[in-house]
Amino acid sequence: MTVIAVIGSQWGDEGKGKAVDFLAERADYVARFNGGNNAGHTVINQFGTFKIHLVPSGIFAQNTTGLIGGGVVIDPQVLLEEIEMLNKAGVGVDGRLWVSPRSHLIMPYHKILDGLYEEAKGKGATGTTRRGIGPVFADKVSYNGIRWTDFTSDMFEQRLEVQLTLKNKIIVALGGEALKFEAVRDEYRGYYARLKPYIRELFSIVQDGLKANKIFLLEQAMGTFLDTDWGTYPFVTASTTIPSAASAGLGIPPKYINNVVGVTKAYTTRVGGGPLPTEIHDTESEVYKKFGEVAATTGRIRRVGWLDLEIVRTAAQLSGMTEICLTKLDVLSGLKEIQVCAGYKLNGESVRYADVDAYGLDKVEPVYKSLPGWSEDITQARTFEDLPANAQNYVKMIEDAAGVPVKMIGVGPEREATIRR
Repeated sequence: MTVIAVIGSQWGDEGKGKAVDFLAERADYVARFNGGNNAGHTVINQFGTFKIHLVPSGIFAQNTTGLIGGGVVIDPQVLLEEIEMLNKAGVGVDGRLWVSPRSHLIMPYHKILDGLYEEAKGKGATGTTRRGIGPVFADKVSYNGIRWTDFTSDMFEQRLEVQLTLKNKIIVALGGEALKFEAVRDEYRGYYARLKPYIRELFSIVQDGLKANKIFLLEQAMGTFLDTDWGTYPFVTASTTIPSAASAGLGIPPKYINNVVGVTKAYTTRVGGGPLPTEIHDTESEVYKKFGEVAATTGRIRRVGWLDLEIVRTAAQLSGMTEICLTKLDVLSGLKEIQVCAGYKLNGESVRYADVDAYGLDKVEPVYKSLPGWSEDITQARTFEDLPANAQNYVKMIEDAAGVPVKMIGVGPEREATIRR
């Protein structure tokens, strides 16, 4: 039995979708266990180019079964759109995609409140995706959530009526327009009718699979430093993003997770607010333009910076990473000199990530070291030896700093543009 957890070692957008797509060929089950449609995985393969938000991105491997655990919050409209998109593309998910009835639903008032809260905060806004993620998780832990299980009786109507009574008062107070019970009820009853064939209790599937020595590939949403507890709070997501979340969110006992792949981008990016110690502010610089990206979920321009080794090292220790998948190494080609952050100083003293909070991290001074770059195009490299010496040294430097071997290297966006060591 093998359980592989694929996590992001930075602030998300590390390229987890490609890593999962690459690894899924030998998996029996691919599963999401946390987050919601605020996370986006981009996958490029023989079926086309896809931006996946809820369906496990390993679903393209035809031998796999996809699982969406109870730890995932679901926007039904988004899930239906993804299922339709995948079926039209010839992926065929019917009969091999199952959704936990324990999963909580993102309701219209969650998205409205998400936006109203951000506007009310003004300059103190968190920088959420405004997809209702924070409010739905808040409802989950305050006993106000609505789950698929509620649709099997009249409980859905009862709970919805109570929630609209509460939520409409807040919405109106913040300048929004109250929602109508009948409209929301009918809309979500319709979603349930269409998604009912996919809703199935996952506990026996997971436990029987573990006993039968099946291979599970677990897909983390977001990144390590968006974790509610270990991330740059309050500039974080609303769920746990480290591998331990798979225990609660899918029913995988911790002892079974025997391989943790830390997906690490060759530089650093972040969307939204919060500290980014190595951020490059010169938008006209060559490096900024090379690193510049658009977020798959929100379409927002990502903030960019040099690789932060302290962040990667901390993620490796927090999540027990057994190997690193390094992505976008090809983006560094053409740079004569590459900077990497080896550590931090605050008020002249060396500090680690765990020594400061988000506001302290925003004040640290990165301690940089320079490495020589390379000019060669590496997009056709398929073995480690194909890489220029300076690119090989860059990879080895990351291994030494993190104390974890780099076993996969992405040299392009396509599935086949991957070096396996």
